[in-house]
Amino acid sequence: MKKTLSFTAGLILLLFIGWTVLNSCKNTPSVSAETIQRSAEMNYQNFCAGCHGRNLEKFAAKSWMDEENNASAVQSIKFGIEDIGMPAFQKTFSDDEIAALAEYVKKGIPADKSLLKPAATTSNIVESENQRFIVDTVVSGLEVPWGLAFLPNGDMLISERKGTLHRYSNGELSEPIEGLPPIMAFGQGGLLDLCLHPDYEKNGWIYFSYSALNTESKKRIGNTAIMRARLQGNKLVDQQLIYKGVPDTDRGHHFGCKLVFDNKGHLFFANGERGQHFDFPQKLDNSNGKMHRLNDDGSIPADNPFVNTPGAIKSIYSYGHRNPQGNAFHPVTGEICETEHGPRGEDNINMKLPNLKQGCQRKSYGIHYT
Repeated sequence: MKKTLSFTAGLILLLFIGWTVLNSCKNTPSVSAETIQRSAEMNYQNFCAGCHGRNLEKFAAKSWMDEENNASAVQSIKFGIEDIGMPAFQKTFSDDEIAALAEYVKKGIPADKSLLKPAATTSNIVESENQRFIVDTVVSGLEVPWGLAFLPNGDMLISERKGTLHRYSNGELSEPIEGLPPIMAFGQGGLLDLCLHPDYEKNGWIYFSYSALNTESKKRIGNTAIMRARLQGNKLVDQQLIYKGVPDTDRGHHFGCKLVFDNKGHLFFANGERGQHFDFPQKLDNSNGKMHRLNDDGSIPADNPFVNTPGAIKSIYSYGHRNPQGNAFHPVTGEICETEHGPRGEDNINMKLPNLKQGCQRKSYGIHYT
């Protein structure tokens, strides 16, 4: 009798679970065509616009554009076209996403095919040891562009080392943006890197590094500085100086300075040793030849390595550097690594910072420039 009751109870439970799952499936809202289309537009802008243009203007006129169905477009997106360097997206998108993307492309290509320009030809494919890629000119008329930052709407901010900031939008380069601080545009110095706050869409902060001109000195001197500001039309507003390297010098080289945020809101950057490798990198009482870490507002993180060291610059994260100009975080470990211009024959990559003391002038097999 007990076995019969147990079996009956178990059967009822299974039936109830099955009914619940079936009912939940029936009540699951289906993905609308509008949602798929939005996804197709997003996928195009993220994965295709770099080669084919934001407005689908960079396609060679082909017969598939006039076909009644999208089979050829689906085939190309899914399996790629190796001869012209187009990658396959079968592992990137689902079949539904590929179909929606093909539909988006077919509908979006200009009706006047004479307006189209080819995205790729065999003549402009460059082959490296491991990759095939295409070099395309996006913006021309620049002198020494140093930093780039993409705004959420796809516009691009471009810093020119000579001390001007521009916005590239809809194929046009703006006039210089107003509101920059005094800049020592001399030698390797000038307006340097650009970086958006990780929460830019909420707070609008844009960060930029530059060689700050000391306006109180009769002699041209300066050092690396970092400011944040907001963009209002073609003008910077709400400027805040959050870092200024010390001491100022009259040298025109080795300012650093690549900006990068970690996932905790810390800003990392380096101040080059300002061409005085025997004087600054191994001493903690100056900013030069150091990697630095700040909170997003310029305050000092409580766990910085030298916050409790008497006489030390509190923003220092590691020291003994020469002229680091590249920072990136490892996508798996989250560790920061930096590329550094060493003496001749000894450029290097430093991993797993903070190592606290790097090797500048303690040991080097490079040859100093004379």
